[in-house]
Amino acid sequence: MKRTTILLWILLGTNLTAVSQQKETVGISPWGSEDEIGTLNMMTDATRLQILSQIKSGKTYDLSVEYFVGMPSFHSLGDPSYQYWLTHTPHGTIVDNPNGLGEEMNRKVSYTGDAISMYTHMGTHIDALNHFGLNGKIWNGFTPEEHLGDKGWKKTGAETISPIIARGVLIDVEAYKGSLPENYRITADDLQGSLKKQGIILEKGDVVLIRTGQAQHYENADHYLDNYPGIGLDAVRWLVEDQSIMLLGADNLSFEAFPPERKDNWVPVHTYLLAEKGVMFIEQMFLEELSADEIYEFAFIAASIKLRGASGSPMRPIAIPIVSN
Repeated sequence: MKRTTILLWILLGTNLTAVSQQKETVGISPWGSEDEIGTLNMMTDATRLQILSQIKSGKTYDLSVEYFVGMPSFHSLGDPSYQYWLTHTPHGTIVDNPNGLGEEMNRKVSYTGDAISMYTHMGTHIDALNHFGLNGKIWNGFTPEEHLGDKGWKKTGAETISPIIARGVLIDVEAYKGSLPENYRITADDLQGSLKKQGIILEKGDVVLIRTGQAQHYENADHYLDNYPGIGLDAVRWLVEDQSIMLLGADNLSFEAFPPERKDNWVPVHTYLLAEKGVMFIEQMFLEELSADEIYEFAFIAASIKLRGASGSPMRPIAIPIVSN
């Protein structure tokens, strides 16, 4: 997606496709008035043990991307890019003598230190339920007036996201349909066709990862960001309402495709999942190795950084192949 494209869509409202305008309202959790994690409540000690007992080898697949200066990120709305700098270097330590131990010691013991600055929604990361809301509320009816302080949200912050261990399923849409056109909106039929080709049946509580093929271009920010394909509303409704999945993920920048499907909502998939249904999702995943090895079922294991009050957090997910039931 070009740097200014989404801003033009938002400000001018051009080329927005009208769809059936169903009423959108924040969901109230079936897990109680204090629930902050939505469908992650589907995960239990028993479900974690069940999937771990199916692991068939020690081979692992890293589903995260690297962070580097110049990496693609969602900067069109003014969010900061990834920055890295050195705070200590071996020779600089000799010159500056910050530890006060002198040149001889600092020549013997080299010292490198560094720091980063970044937006929480870049690289492989999970969106917390406070990331997007509807009509002044977020998931479970929490409001900024009551629950948002100067140091972050008091409810549904990224620190509430527990380590995730569940059955993972790759839906390899690009392998099924071929290279996806610019701005292509993945449909429920696409997902069903991909699953049929793979011989996979979804189960309640699954972590479903959708491959668009966009991660192939991750090292080239201009290509990666340029009018990328994403998932559509009918597809996520099918996954959530008909298949009862627990968590979603994809290999593109913002999960859904642009321009938006609704004239009255510029991120309808985000608000449907996060605000209406309490379903978190992971963006900017690396799914190429799973695809190449045709690994469609696996133990999905991941944990995010416990950033108190934050709307998202970096995540390092892995996949370990399992024996199918």
